[in-house]
Amino acid sequence: MSERAIHRPHAEWTFSGARRRVSAMLLRHIYILRSSWPRILEITYWPMMQMIIWGFLSTFLHGQSSYVAQAFGVLLAGVMLWDVLFRGQLGFAISFLEEMWARNLANIYVSPLRPFEHVASLIAMSILRAVIGLTPASVLAIFLFHFSIYDLGLPLLAFFFNLMMLSWAVGLLSVALLMRYGLGAESLIWFLIFLLAPICAVYYPVTVLPDWLEPIAMAVPATSVFEGMRIVLFEQRFDMHLFWRAFLLNIVYLAAGAGIFVAALKDARRRGRLFQVGE
Repeated sequence: MSERAIHRPHAEWTFSGARRRVSAMLLRHIYILRSSWPRILEITYWPMMQMIIWGFLSTFLHGQSSYVAQAFGVLLAGVMLWDVLFRGQLGFAISFLEEMWARNLANIYVSPLRPFEHVASLIAMSILRAVIGLTPASVLAIFLFHFSIYDLGLPLLAFFFNLMMLSWAVGLLSVALLMRYGLGAESLIWFLIFLLAPICAVYYPVTVLPDWLEPIAMAVPATSVFEGMRIVLFEQRFDMHLFWRAFLLNIVYLAAGAGIFVAALKDARRRGRLFQVGE
């Protein structure tokens, strides 16, 4: 190609030409958005989620002066335990995503590595990421706000364990979606866990929810964890019933997540999607 062709001068700028070019680029992105339901969901998701969560919290705090006086530690503990769930799921999914970004999935699954061994490594990585994320925040809370989540004692281990189990179940679902839809579903893994946030009773008791929503909320293991956390903080006792409810539900969800993961992996292998990690 000649130097003249490479450095061809631009045509004279006109408003109508600029409008066509801008419209063409806008149309391109509209087509991408229209063909990707995860992107559309992401646009509408965060405003609705913020409104729902803080709406429930405002509803509960209205007229609850006795609770407000003690709410400081409860809210901080809720934030940190929620981060365990969020970081656990994100650590699981991000570790898988890194293989997709590196175009390494096909190499992994033609190696002697078995799927359950890959999942075990993702679980270990999620624990590591959650601990790394929680430790500095918990230490900082002691120095800045004179609140230590470690004052929960042994129940903290039970809460951490149950939240991590749920994060693995959601992580398995996240990975299955990535194998099914490719990187077009990448945005889903960043907010998938937040679908549970309004009904997990992180910042308010489950009784704040509408009556028809309470049974659904109690079917989520994290709800029992956060209800149990408030019992420890307010009543200084550990509710074993809530612990076993969360644990048994987690077993069910882990089994379901593993089943979905195996089905998605078989389908990806059959269709050759492991070699096609794009959108």
